[in-house]
Amino acid sequence: MQGLTETLWPIRYKPFDDELLSCWLVRLAHGHGLKVQTFCNLLFGNRLQVWNRDIDRLAPAWLLRELIARTGTPRARAEGTTLRVFEGVLYPQFKESGNLLWVLAAQVYHRQRMGNAQQFCARCLAEDEIPYFRKTWRVALKTVCLRHQCMLWDRCPKCEVGVAFHRMDMGRPYVPENGALAACFRCGFNLATAPAQPIQILEQPAFDLLADSVSSLDAVSVDPSASFPSDRVVVLRHLVRLMLSARRTVELRGFVADRLGVEDLAIGQGKRLAIESLPTATRHVLLQFGAWVLVNPEARLRQAWKSRAIRYNHLLREFDAAPAWYTGIAEQFSEWRDRLA
Repeated sequence: MQGLTETLWPIRYKPFDDELLSCWLVRLAHGHGLKVQTFCNLLFGNRLQVWNRDIDRLAPAWLLRELIARTGTPRARAEGTTLRVFEGVLYPQFKESGNLLWVLAAQVYHRQRMGNAQQFCARCLAEDEIPYFRKTWRVALKTVCLRHQCMLWDRCPKCEVGVAFHRMDMGRPYVPENGALAACFRCGFNLATAPAQPIQILEQPAFDLLADSVSSLDAVSVDPSASFPSDRVVVLRHLVRLMLSARRTVELRGFVADRLGVEDLAIGQGKRLAIESLPTATRHVLLQFGAWVLVNPEARLRQAWKSRAIRYNHLLREFDAAPAWYTGIAEQFSEWRDRLA
């Protein structure tokens, strides 16, 4: 690698559709017969560390420049491997630190990933000629694979450790083949063989609304010009945030669970929770709760307000990006005396 006189590498894979930057980089390392850390040290030395950060989110310019120059990949295609493609779609403006709306929190500690931020569909991995991991699998909005009509996994079903494919060659005397990316780094279980989990549908119209949002996400991840229901999705996240509120005066989650005839979620109280840090199964239920409200937002928010499950001031609290249609609905509930009518 160090003695090459050509700009282009001998192995110059291009990213697959919707592929993550980290996955592309691991494939390139293994394609050259090198372990991931060795490959990155040869390229960048110890001065520029790759794996002590969430590179799919941060996407350092120096890393992209090197991959573009060495693989001959068009800039737009290379930049399309990062989670920054969702700027203006899932979140208004990119930021390097803190919670990024809808992006699952990796919680990086050295080279470890403490959060289960990398979801996957086993059937997608099984169908891939070369298994790879998608950008949309890092998005909290997505809990299902619509193509295969199954739930996503957010951990190895055998050892229950989160996915960290960049660590799969650590402690091993050999370099895995490219097709081995789907193996659990801890126990070696083939994630592509994980059983398909049926989708839990609480109410069909609510799930259909959620599925439409996920379908739009899939489209915009490959084609940034595709349409996306941003107003609906930003309200959906706000409703879920209210359902995670530790305030005793906010009982929206229990109200919706009662209307749907299901048990409320057992979520720890007293902690400020964000949907981006929750397991897939929990998010799946919460998102359907929020979607149930959005099927008929005016009528169902009025029901919740009259039942004292939500107060007017909570509907707009910390919601600067509220669409006009949602604000118009919320302002109908500003007069508490109307509750008695």
